[in-house]
Amino acid sequence: MFREMRRPKQLIALEECQEILASQKRGTLSVLGDDGYPYGLPLDFVYLPSVGQLGSIFFHSARQGHKLDAIAAHDKASFCVTDDGVLEEGSWWYHMRSVICFGRASLVEDPQLLHDAFLALGQKYFPPEYDIEEDIAKSGPRARVIQLRIEHMTGKRVEER
Repeated sequence: MFREMRRPKQLIALEECQEILASQKRGTLSVLGDDGYPYGLPLDFVYLPSVGQLGSIFFHSARQGHKLDAIAAHDKASFCVTDDGVLEEGSWWYHMRSVICFGRASLVEDPQLLHDAFLALGQKYFPPEYDIEEDIAKSGPRARVIQLRIEHMTGKRVEER
């Protein structure tokens, strides 16, 4: 169902893909938007490897908008993350890694999963002293959480030149 990577020597292991997803702050979610046009948008996210066979990615969202309309019409989506790369000593190009995930996106309706996703997002982005539970109680009802259930994931190491 999913294509094999064209350059398999660049392929990185699943564990390395998961480490990149756990450590990076932003990625690009791509969905099928209005009139069949691709709609890609940079988003903050949290990766929870324990939710689903390959894990799930969660995004905070407003209660309405283009992204939600697109997901409601067509739930297949992809998400791409790159790390910051490393400049090798004595060279001018970066060595970087990227991960692309394919899966099905939906709004989280289960109250426990919704709370867990809000909490994980807060723990990733808020300072340690911030009262996440208070924020969830106050702002949670005005927000939504999108879950991308990962069906396929690949990562690669790229040497820019």
